[in-house]
Amino acid sequence: MGADIAIDLGTSRTRIYLENKGIMVDEPSVITVNHENDSIVAVGEEAYRMLGRTSERFSAIYPLSGGVISDLGLVEAMISTFLTRVTSARIGMPRAVACVPGEITEVEKRAVVNAISCCGIRRVCLIEEPVAAAIGAGIDISSPHGAFVADIGGGTTDMAVISLSGIAVSRSVKQAGNIMDDEIIKYVKRRYNMLIGKRMAEDAKKAIGCVVKGAAIGKYRIKGKSIVTGMPAWADMDAEEMIEPLRETADIIVGHIQDVLEETPPELIGDIHSDGITLTGGASQIAGLDKLISAATDLKVRIAENPADCVVNGCGDSLKYIDIIRRNDSMVSPITDRY
Repeated sequence: MGADIAIDLGTSRTRIYLENKGIMVDEPSVITVNHENDSIVAVGEEAYRMLGRTSERFSAIYPLSGGVISDLGLVEAMISTFLTRVTSARIGMPRAVACVPGEITEVEKRAVVNAISCCGIRRVCLIEEPVAAAIGAGIDISSPHGAFVADIGGGTTDMAVISLSGIAVSRSVKQAGNIMDDEIIKYVKRRYNMLIGKRMAEDAKKAIGCVVKGAAIGKYRIKGKSIVTGMPAWADMDAEEMIEPLRETADIIVGHIQDVLEETPPELIGDIHSDGITLTGGASQIAGLDKLISAATDLKVRIAENPADCVVNGCGDSLKYIDIIRRNDSMVSPITDRY
């Protein structure tokens, strides 16, 4: 028997956790296809390096969009490739827990289950991203105590108030890191008359991204193509310039957090007032975002340790619940048996 696995099938990155070993795969959710024979050329980090650099014969693609599968066949190929890197014992690999955004349809959930089960997994359970993020952030979700978690990833921002291993109030919005990248591209085009790719925008966001004045310092050299001359061009972008393209998306996320708080029952609001809000996900590390949320909600806001890994670590920790479901134990489980 192979070890159980946990899968964070993210829009931007895919992470795979192997039982008793930890995170074994952490690579971009990108796959490169040869259109002449529909063969797979590269997956993960190698495919990511090809973004924006392929010829007409090839396409480097993100097969997930907004937290859901947009091309089932490519996702199956991507997961299968990653799993072969984790273990050679594909036959007999028993069970998996995969995370999904909090507000997707049954059809979209079934697509995730099918993509994973087609790769030799005989049983797939699902867990909602904010619940997995809370577990990975070290929050005790089983107690009758309200905890507010906002997971700000690449494709979606999932926020929820969690109590007794379940979600009391939640919201999932497609305002997250990828939208911020798009806004940076638009800003550079408008401000510098220059075209840049998504990878350059993402690198700039990671280096000097901020949403509050003074939260980050420094410059980042962006390189692209001049709209005026069509020739190669570059510009040194200041950290404070990042506020303009990033602030609108950040404000939308803050607005949704406020909405969730307004919908939260009074008893749970009291718990959140004491404990504050926990941020997870890669985009939660953008400088000043925690301060912006804190100022808008008048609550303490903390960024979890290793926020980008909270969801997959939470999935890994929830593997123990598979047996609880199987025994029909009275203990409340945060995962759902799907296959």
